[in-house]
Amino acid sequence: MNKIKCECGHINPEGTVLCEACGKPIEGNQHIDGNEKHKLLNMRYDGTARRSQTYNKSIIDRIWSFFSSVKVGVWLIVLALVASMIGTILPQQIYIPEDAVSRDPAIFYEDRYGIFGLIYYQLGFHNLYSSWWYMILIALIGISLVICSLDRFVPLYKALKRQNAKRHETFLNRQRLYSETEEVSAQDIETVQKNLKKARYNVRNDNGHILAEKGRFSRWGPYVNHIGLIIILLAAILRLTPIMYTDEYIWVREGERTVIPGTEGDYYIENKDFIMETHNENDERFQQAIQEEGVVPSNFQTDIVIYKAKDAEVPGAAPELQPILEDSIQMNKPAKFDKYTLYQSGYQVNEFHNMSFYIHETDDEDETALGSFTIDLTDPESEYELDNGFRIVIDQYYPDYYLDDNGTPASETDYPRNPAFVMMVYPPDSDSAEISFLGIGRNIDATGENQYKLGIEDFEMRDVSGLTLRVDYTLTYFVIGAAIFMIGVIQGMYWQHRRIWIHPKGNGLLLAAHTNKNWFGISKDIEKSIENTSIKMVEDQQELD
Repeated sequence: MNKIKCECGHINPEGTVLCEACGKPIEGNQHIDGNEKHKLLNMRYDGTARRSQTYNKSIIDRIWSFFSSVKVGVWLIVLALVASMIGTILPQQIYIPEDAVSRDPAIFYEDRYGIFGLIYYQLGFHNLYSSWWYMILIALIGISLVICSLDRFVPLYKALKRQNAKRHETFLNRQRLYSETEEVSAQDIETVQKNLKKARYNVRNDNGHILAEKGRFSRWGPYVNHIGLIIILLAAILRLTPIMYTDEYIWVREGERTVIPGTEGDYYIENKDFIMETHNENDERFQQAIQEEGVVPSNFQTDIVIYKAKDAEVPGAAPELQPILEDSIQMNKPAKFDKYTLYQSGYQVNEFHNMSFYIHETDDEDETALGSFTIDLTDPESEYELDNGFRIVIDQYYPDYYLDDNGTPASETDYPRNPAFVMMVYPPDSDSAEISFLGIGRNIDATGENQYKLGIEDFEMRDVSGLTLRVDYTLTYFVIGAAIFMIGVIQGMYWQHRRIWIHPKGNGLLLAAHTNKNWFGISKDIEKSIENTSIKMVEDQQELD
């Protein structure tokens, strides 16, 4: 790498705009920060050599240069924001309604929203925040933040750490705040130093060359912001790992014991009872809602028992379940066990559990039962054989029966809320079946010539509780990242990096100042420090630029 030697004798890295020692502009490099057409110096990063503007040979250099651009970072953030907004147009996969035709996103989005829904699903917007391309976009933003920060922070830190009190005259007279006093006494200079120290400036004197500085730590505010954002982005990516984040939805029916998804089969849950309480219809606060909805819940809860599975002594045998928690889950009162939290999220009342049917002869007015059988509606068998020789085959089963737009029987959901069947009835010693369509309030003889008829004998109903299992270790990182980000905002917003240079010139002196913000504040500091002295007040040279 080529080195640049300044007239002060300091050796600067290639790409330096302002000499690291004396601040003199380096000839031929002023185009980098746009200094060549302006009187005032661009003090951004103190004119240090940045890697992105120095190296451009290898593929690594080009990648570094690309991601170090602020414009690239801004465009990546804009793309992420646009994608996030598109992701709110239709519900995400986890919010597919319970009464949807299917909770399978491949079916739901096209059925509900047509061709737009199909495109929305195929592009991955249905599960946006965990889709591979969105995570890549987030990772690219993180890479941009890291490279942008390193590209600027490291050279700026080195430049500010080694800055000298003695500066080149060109550096001083091209500052925004500048004045030249032809004659000044040593007493006046001493007074200025004392006043600057009273104003909490760190004052250094190098053979009459004075540098007064304060608030340097404010320069690191943006980089502290970047650290906070990087932690937040890492937390967002970590949500894809089941170790750090789990969010599972489970339906548990009353009296049912089932494994809890997301716990690797280590825990089971039993729904002992589901309780729903409603507001009184005479309560004026809820009368309108009750008229519109029928009932308004005041409380719904699930009484549960959590079991932990122990390894069975015999390989292949069912695990031994040990109860570890018995609790009631309400909307604002989750149940916690081990590292997991269970929330009450939904419910379904009066869901059919099983149905019993009986067979009788069509012409029998008394409908004397020739046999009966019971169907478990959550797990129906395909065939039922009765003791008297009858055989019933379930040809079609519609858990939540309805007629679609074409008048074809279909199931609106997978839950047994309005069960209907197409049954094939085989009489004893016969291979010829009679077809019947049976449901709630429906008993249709498909041919009108059936010798036997089916009827509903009895049914059982139960409530179903919808629970959400959640583990979120990333929340701590989100909080830490947000806190660090806010510290950076405060650090960069409420403090300013102020520098004042005093350069002796004959019997007089040059006075110059620079700040990264609040020029009025540093002007007032200078005005107070030179009060009752012969030193001229600085002028704002911005109009001359």
